[in-house]
Amino acid sequence: MQERGLLFVGGEWVAPSTNRVIEVVSPHSEQVIARIAAPAAEDVDRAVDAARKAFEEGPWPRLAPSERVAAVRRLSESYEPLREEAARLITAEMGAPITFSRSTQAHLPWAMMRAFADIAVGFPWEENRPGFFGRDVIVQREPLGVVSAIVPWSMPLLLAVMKLVPALLAGCPVVLKPSSRTPLDAYLLAELLEQADLPPGLVSVLPGGRELGRYLVSHFGVDKVSFTGSADAGWQVAAACGAAFKPVGLELGGKSAAVVLDDADPAAVAAGIRASGLANGGQTCVAQTRILVPRNRYGTFVDALASMVASLTVGDPYDPATEVGPLASRQQQERVRGHIERGREEGARLITGGTDLPDGIDRGWYVRPTLFTDVDSEMRIAQEEVFGPVLTVIPYRDEEEAIRIADDTPYGLSGSVWTPDLDRGLAVARRVRSGTFGINQAYNMDPAAPFGGVKDSGMGRELGKEGIEGYLEVKSISIALP
Repeated sequence: MQERGLLFVGGEWVAPSTNRVIEVVSPHSEQVIARIAAPAAEDVDRAVDAARKAFEEGPWPRLAPSERVAAVRRLSESYEPLREEAARLITAEMGAPITFSRSTQAHLPWAMMRAFADIAVGFPWEENRPGFFGRDVIVQREPLGVVSAIVPWSMPLLLAVMKLVPALLAGCPVVLKPSSRTPLDAYLLAELLEQADLPPGLVSVLPGGRELGRYLVSHFGVDKVSFTGSADAGWQVAAACGAAFKPVGLELGGKSAAVVLDDADPAAVAAGIRASGLANGGQTCVAQTRILVPRNRYGTFVDALASMVASLTVGDPYDPATEVGPLASRQQQERVRGHIERGREEGARLITGGTDLPDGIDRGWYVRPTLFTDVDSEMRIAQEEVFGPVLTVIPYRDEEEAIRIADDTPYGLSGSVWTPDLDRGLAVARRVRSGTFGINQAYNMDPAAPFGGVKDSGMGRELGKEGIEGYLEVKSISIALP
């Protein structure tokens, strides 16, 4: 049992303003595994005040970019030997299978720290341009201000690093709000930041729920909000930021389609969907959960997918053999079960899975991996983000219809196409309206490439040089000789 009674505010561990605590519950055992201090509005005020002072008076925004790069490299070096500890913390707090926590939840943050540092080295912080009127122009990129970074429980450390590191490289102080469900990995990150020899006030870490998030978003001392979460919450964040003329970056939900072309190999598709649709128990925003297959090979693909889903190993997330662990909370378990019931009511055919606990499991927030066929694209099960181990198979007549169905949701975060013919695959990829797309894989979240969505999947981009640009203001300076 972890007990943490202090908050990380402005780079220091301080006493909270109240005696309230957050209880962290294991999704596997349903037992309390940690109690941590619960921040209140007064703690947010302290964190934002410290960040404002760091931005307006501190050295960090005024350092040469190379010095900020050096600090991020030190952070990555300190984190590297702690990846196993991070993986085990994430498995404990949100139930990700330990193999996934090691390969993705804990490893990718380290890779992204290193990648962002490399990108920042070659970033055009300042450039000279010949002006149209014959006078020289300097285009300077400077820190935007105090950033509020709000991340969900699904990929907690990865998403925190995706916001924190580029903001720091840009010169911005950050108030990071992890989910109250997954604060343990954030405390590990806070300990690393404490050791990183950063200026006072630069980073605060305040775990909390929606109420704390709303207060932080609307805080007058925050210059930009970077939010990852549901579309419903994103609309509220966008409205609050719009009212204050405050820039906002939103990475919201998805309902991504895997377009399977008629020349694809069923076994290869099933193996690919095993990872791209069901990794992290389907609790990823880019999960390929709408599988579009040609009518003339429908039965063959359904058989391969059904066999794959039925073969998944469900159980203790600490067991290396486990492929699907529990969902992150009882609320999420009930939500996913509700989607499965609605799928049945709408007339979709349940091939495998359902709302019962998996065989041999009598506790924990588990849902059996589920496959629906005979799904119409207008069904709610095919339109709404389930965020669980639930796949739907939708038939199509030709590629034109497949592309129409792929675009037939409010979302546009990701997608994929499956075919041995790369020219055909690329043609489909270029036509589907989404921010990211993969060929013969789910979109591979490459740190060098911009990541984000269109439509209800959000606005703005993270990762790549675009991820740093989101935390910068652009100033133009024109020069005339006296």
